[in-house]
Amino acid sequence: MSFKITTHQVHANGIDFTYLACGTGPLAFCLHGFPDSAHTWRHLMPALAHVGFRAIAPFTRGYAPTSIAPDNCYQTGALAADVNALHQALAGGGDAVLIGHDWGSATALIAGANAPERWSRVVAMSVPPGLLMRRALERNLAQLKRSWYMFYFQSALSEIAVPANNYALIEMLWQEWSPDFECQEDLENFKRCVANPDHLKAALGYYRASIGTGPRSDRYNEIQTKGLEPLTQPTLYLHGQKDGCIGVELAREAQASCPWLDVRILDQAGHFMQLENPQWVNGVIVDWLTRQN
Repeated sequence: MSFKITTHQVHANGIDFTYLACGTGPLAFCLHGFPDSAHTWRHLMPALAHVGFRAIAPFTRGYAPTSIAPDNCYQTGALAADVNALHQALAGGGDAVLIGHDWGSATALIAGANAPERWSRVVAMSVPPGLLMRRALERNLAQLKRSWYMFYFQSALSEIAVPANNYALIEMLWQEWSPDFECQEDLENFKRCVANPDHLKAALGYYRASIGTGPRSDRYNEIQTKGLEPLTQPTLYLHGQKDGCIGVELAREAQASCPWLDVRILDQAGHFMQLENPQWVNGVIVDWLTRQN
């Protein structure tokens, strides 16, 4: 049986979200990162539908065709609040599952920690728990070098420079992060999300709210603080051995210091493993989500 991916809209947490959907059954939320889009889940969504999930992949706040955030807030606490509001808006139950990559990984971990009654299982990919990332940016010089773009995006100049060179910088990030992957289709998907300058500013705003002076709120700060705690539900973490964005040493640190995480490392993949090796990634995720213990 083939499963078609369809497009829908819903209002949640003050934002008009556009999302992709596939299948019927308990909700399986799939959260994208940067520089990516909801289309990154085009391989996983039918696989989830095949085993009885209703796969949902929203374009996260600020990524067109989802609307700009009216509060101009793009911190991870806001993203997690969005996800839990979307769960409610789409009538999710306690059997829903949460899958996130890159910014979506950070969001999934925070949302799962804040609302364990909503999410029975959580899958995080390519970005480890927040405390490990914070420590790496403070002490790991190799990771600090890999993360140069986070600091570049603090400048308003990046809003001009990124589109001015026809997104060559973004293409370079794809090539550095997943060196064996042909990114053109996904690069075009991302470009459509940020073609409007306001949407590009929103996408860069994720970084400005994380390590810069982007708008933050007490409500979302509290959500983020709660998100630093270990999750109480089963949690899987996947990382690519060849990831050029987040070094595999962070995954090994998570393996050693986070006993609540089931850590798996894929030898032949980089940062965008769900696109590079969808058959393996789909199989691992589906098997882990559907096993009984």
